[in-house]
Amino acid sequence: MSQLLQNRQKFYPRRHWFCFAVMLLGFMGLFARAFQVQVLESSQLRSEGEIRQIRTLPVKPVRGVITDRQGEILAVSTPLDAITADPRELRKAGPDLERLAAALKIPLNQINSKIDLPANKKFVYLRRHLPPDKAQQIQQLGIRGVTTQREYGRYYPAGTLVGHIVGFTDIDDHGQEGVERSFDNHLSGVEGQKRVLIDARHRVVEDIESVRSVHHGRKLNLSLDLRIQAAMRRHIRKAVLQNQAAGGSAVMLNCRTGEVLAMVNFPDFNPNDRADITAGNFKNRAVTDVFEPGSTIKPFTLSLALAKGVFTPDSRIMTGPGVHYVGGRRIQDVRDYGDLSFSEVLIKSSNIGAAKVALEMAPKELYDTLSAVGFGHTTGIELPGEQSGLLVNRERPVDHAWLSFGYGLSATLVQLARAYGVFATEGMLVPVTIRRETKTQAGIRVLPADVARQITLMLERVVSEGTATRAVVPHYRVAGKTGTVHKIKPGGGYEKDRYRSLIAGFAPVSDPRFVLVVMIDDPKGGKHFGGEVAAPAFGNIMADALRLHRVAPDAPESTLEIAARRGGLATDA
Repeated sequence: MSQLLQNRQKFYPRRHWFCFAVMLLGFMGLFARAFQVQVLESSQLRSEGEIRQIRTLPVKPVRGVITDRQGEILAVSTPLDAITADPRELRKAGPDLERLAAALKIPLNQINSKIDLPANKKFVYLRRHLPPDKAQQIQQLGIRGVTTQREYGRYYPAGTLVGHIVGFTDIDDHGQEGVERSFDNHLSGVEGQKRVLIDARHRVVEDIESVRSVHHGRKLNLSLDLRIQAAMRRHIRKAVLQNQAAGGSAVMLNCRTGEVLAMVNFPDFNPNDRADITAGNFKNRAVTDVFEPGSTIKPFTLSLALAKGVFTPDSRIMTGPGVHYVGGRRIQDVRDYGDLSFSEVLIKSSNIGAAKVALEMAPKELYDTLSAVGFGHTTGIELPGEQSGLLVNRERPVDHAWLSFGYGLSATLVQLARAYGVFATEGMLVPVTIRRETKTQAGIRVLPADVARQITLMLERVVSEGTATRAVVPHYRVAGKTGTVHKIKPGGGYEKDRYRSLIAGFAPVSDPRFVLVVMIDDPKGGKHFGGEVAAPAFGNIMADALRLHRVAPDAPESTLEIAARRGGLATDA
């Protein structure tokens, strides 16, 4: 027994020392590991921790506000949220995916297809443009890998009223049409970046710092007057519906500054309704569609003759018997006007008279005159898709004759409006702009001032006693010219019974403020002359604009006299 006790006494000390040695080695290992972690690998581990807990996220800029000239908001960005996810984490969500699909109101297989991406993919959109409160509800589900990201959606308070001018943006807030597209860089701003702290479920816990400052989009102040725009749309819509037409367009300019005060196309569309945005219906036809301007060209033909001294306002021109042949081609008037004065050629809108005037001059001279007032060139209005139209110098006498009354060339509505501004400004061609201007634009002289004044007096007589009597405005002197053109067949030639009805003019004559052009496309209601179809809308729009801008009357005529004249039948070739 004593021997056994002695052996145990020898064994226990060895075991104690062994345990002590093991514990010592363990503490030394822990100390070494702590030294490695805290000192040797501190920077590396800290960096890896930040990679797992710190993210760099984009900061979306707020797109600039678009307003009319009075400051009325036409387009504004509203805060929305996108539901995003880290596919690597969301794959581990298991049964939570069904809850997520139900909350997002999308099929489960759609979520699976979104997260079934390459292993290194760290970001995917699950749903865009959600109201912030709805996005917060989804975030509160606590599903791993799911986060929200602030973005902005575009809202257009005026809706259809300015759809063709303002345009719209896509889901990423990039301009697609209208001024949203042409001024996209001005409006969009520059995206920023920030670092954020995330938790184990990849939710943002805290903003840490700004990496790059966000620069929000700049404001865009358009020249449009929303009040005139509303009046113009109302009258164009009425004219289209009353005449069972395919459509209608109108443009009003401030003749002093070249600003577009109103521009309407009907049918129109609502930029707030994506279902309403289909191919073709969002085209701004006032700048993208070209047409032959017809008799609205006659004042420019006559202005050339006056400028060259070939004719005077009292010159006589024989137009009888109402039919004339040039190069074997037939030119005719709506009736036999017989012997007309130079002024009456415009007042009666005689095709034969215009052709005979033009044939006294070289084709190149008429081409140069039309080119000088802007035909064949874009206006630079800064709206997408603007067309230059077609103006070609043709030497054949018959082509020269046809050009004198508006056939053989094509133009846009805004080109025609700018050209008529030349008469309103006594011979100056003023640049056209869709932006708000605070001063008179510097124009270039394209017609002698005295010639422009003479043509203006003739155009005033067109409204008071000629083809445009239904365009008169009570107590204001109005100058204008109507036009009626056959539509071109798709394969060439002209449609026999399909027309475009036109009128272009300005007011008040004593101190012109507004230039207005109206076009009604393919009227089917039994009337097709510009004086019957387009002139009433012109008179109503101009009357509203003069009243809204409180322009002083410049004619003493009574409303009853004007109303009586409106009832007269107006025709135009």
